[in-house]
Amino acid sequence: MKQADCIIIGGGIAGIQAAIQLGRYKHDIIVIDSAHGRSSIAKAYHNILGWPDGVSGNQLRNLGRQHAEKFGVEFLDDTVTSLEKIEGKYMVRTKNDSQYQAETIFLGTGITDNIPSIKNIYSTLGSSTYICPDCDGYEIMNKQTVVIGGGNTGAKLALSLLYWSKDILYVNHLKTTIDDKYRERLKESHIPLIEEEVEEVLVDDEQQLIGIRLVSGKIIEAIKAFTAFKGNKLNNELALQLGVQVNENNHIVIHPRTKETNINGVWAGGDLVAHSEQVTISMGDGTQAAIWIHKRLLGQPLPYD
Repeated sequence: MKQADCIIIGGGIAGIQAAIQLGRYKHDIIVIDSAHGRSSIAKAYHNILGWPDGVSGNQLRNLGRQHAEKFGVEFLDDTVTSLEKIEGKYMVRTKNDSQYQAETIFLGTGITDNIPSIKNIYSTLGSSTYICPDCDGYEIMNKQTVVIGGGNTGAKLALSLLYWSKDILYVNHLKTTIDDKYRERLKESHIPLIEEEVEEVLVDDEQQLIGIRLVSGKIIEAIKAFTAFKGNKLNNELALQLGVQVNENNHIVIHPRTKETNINGVWAGGDLVAHSEQVTISMGDGTQAAIWIHKRLLGQPLPYD
């Protein structure tokens, strides 16, 4: 059975950043990644220091992986199915029937966005269709923008996007209930409301959004879009197997300074712990956790020991 000082579960932004720092500490590190994280589908991030023209999630991940491998970090393309503590060690089992043992664990399993399977929508994510207004509200500045969503969630996002553009239209794709107060605010803000399913995202030769087609056949022109659906899934199952504490929103609770969970030897970071869901915050979580994992591996006390 292969052993490591730390096994990082999830090779997204937080996990890779932790791997780089721990590799530089000369620890034996294994990263196990299913390659299904949200950063693997983002075509461009626009608010990261050093990338003024944007960078795709895959480019960032690939560069990070190369960086970590320089320090001896091992990456495995697999999915962890179970995690338990046995005689003071952490036992990891995977979908490929492999077993690993580690002194410490870093959980970076993130969140899975609820994005409907509308034709072409995935090819435009991060380049002309967005999820997070804090990340990409700037990208729709004064541009035709359609919000594809459901109920109050979509209505609230459409209203918030008025900060960036006055040319907003809301398609209630799910046709779920919109409270009267939001209907009135949409009307007052001159945001058209269409309650019909979207059949297809229309794209040009460069896979940039140029509009949407509704199931009725009606075409709505737009050059930018946001999705707004409830039901994003926190991938916290492995944490729960160990008895890791979560809050009322199911995010993992961590120590604000060390990023360690309530389970000694288990750390977490990134979207799994923070509602902000920002790449740069995930990077910080990974680095901060790695610093204290290193101290734990050296037998040094942590602030609360």
